[in-house]
Amino acid sequence: MDTDNKQKNTDLLFNDLTYKIRGAIFTVSNTYGKGLKEIIYQKALAEEFNKLQIKFEQQKRININSLNTGKILGTFIPDFVVEDKIIIEIKATDFTIEQAKKQQLSYLKASKYEVGFLVNFCSSPLYLKRQIYTNDRKAHICVNP
Repeated sequence: MDTDNKQKNTDLLFNDLTYKIRGAIFTVSNTYGKGLKEIIYQKALAEEFNKLQIKFEQQKRININSLNTGKILGTFIPDFVVEDKIIIEIKATDFTIEQAKKQQLSYLKASKYEVGFLVNFCSSPLYLKRQIYTNDRKAHICVNP
């Protein structure tokens, strides 16, 4: 591996935290397998986060405000916000649909959060997508988290 690639790998946003999150997701997947309801995976992942002492909020309401009036235009509720840095959206379907990918990206575009994970525990193999949308690309958004 050349020096440039090594540098890129160490510059990942929240590298240590995302490593722990991926580990927790794989632990839940390996422990419970496929075929359960989404809520079961959510509860199991919450238990794993607690075990690993990872701070999180479930179903956190994130408001999107008008740039003109400051009034709330809408609200979205991701499954998890981890350490007030990373959004996680969980699915439990046989396949990962494009709409879920777009939903996850829209959460990032319309919030202060820059990193998100989309996880589908029932796809084969486990679907785990890390998405990034940095804040320097979204100066036009007015967010009240």
